[in-house]
Amino acid sequence: MLSKRNFTHSVKVGTLIFGGDSPVSIQSMTTTHTKNITATVAQIHALEKVGVEVIRVAVPDLASIHALGSIKEKINVPLVADIHFDCSLAMQALDEPIDLLRINPGNIGGLEKFSKILTKANQKNIPLRLGVNAGSLEKEIIKKWGISTAAAMVEQTLKYVSIIQKASFKNIILSLKSADVKTTIEAYKIIADKTTYPLHIGITEAGTYLRGTVKSAIGLGYLLLEGIGDTLRVSLTTDPLEEVKIAKEILQATGTRKFGPEIISCPTCGRCNIDLISLVKLVEEQVANLKEPIKIAVMGCVVNGPGEARQADFGVAGSQGEGLVFKKGKIVKKVAEKELVDTLIRIIKQSVN
Repeated sequence: MLSKRNFTHSVKVGTLIFGGDSPVSIQSMTTTHTKNITATVAQIHALEKVGVEVIRVAVPDLASIHALGSIKEKINVPLVADIHFDCSLAMQALDEPIDLLRINPGNIGGLEKFSKILTKANQKNIPLRLGVNAGSLEKEIIKKWGISTAAAMVEQTLKYVSIIQKASFKNIILSLKSADVKTTIEAYKIIADKTTYPLHIGITEAGTYLRGTVKSAIGLGYLLLEGIGDTLRVSLTTDPLEEVKIAKEILQATGTRKFGPEIISCPTCGRCNIDLISLVKLVEEQVANLKEPIKIAVMGCVVNGPGEARQADFGVAGSQGEGLVFKKGKIVKKVAEKELVDTLIRIIKQSVN
């Protein structure tokens, strides 16, 4: 069961609000060189089409700084500048039309440089995301707690939070990421009890498509079910479009948000007498553009079929070369296997349009 959302105060990021009662937003990061404006904008547009709501770009040099304005005017989602190691670049980025600056306090150059960035962000009214990663903790924190522990990440985060509070600056988003799922969960649970800043959640460096998806689903799914998280990124070593698709599935599976139809299908077994795998793929393709949060069951035999199909808004249950079509728990039609998908889709579209 989804827990009550953990309370965080609201921070405006471009056209979005992080925290409060606002929906948990989906982020991704471009893989292009930011100074290549054409390629970066093209990738952002592709990400927008699959549902990205916030985009982050790497800013490793001056050429990337100078590209930010041109990128911003060509896209439709908030733009986040991601800067490591270089306080000067961070200061210059704050003069550009960005919606959020992401820095890691562990590698930006110490408290004095962080304070400079904080002061300017306050003047420019640009939010900061403090990204504390297990792999870039300060030496004294590591000496005390060891590498990659939740306690170490929390202590480093709170060290900088205290500076933020003294400066009366509230436009802060926090993240405490590790490549280890358990460490990440523990860190977020602790920080959620100690502050009310919006939380960006994710499993950093989660890995390739399969491994990264599994780790992200476990870690982010757990946090969301606990009511923790205001914005998220699924970090995968693959095309960033896949990050957005997986993020949407995690949000929908946890009941956090609804993006369209949910398809329930059985895993198939020796009792299945129809081509269920092809059938499910066809249904997925046909309903891909529907926005209604309906539940569709596609079942292969009489064991799970009728029961599950009846619990869904719409469904089919297969048999030998034929199947039943259901709507709201009632049988609508019995048709040949080759007519199942067309009949199901026609009934769905007639009902939701």
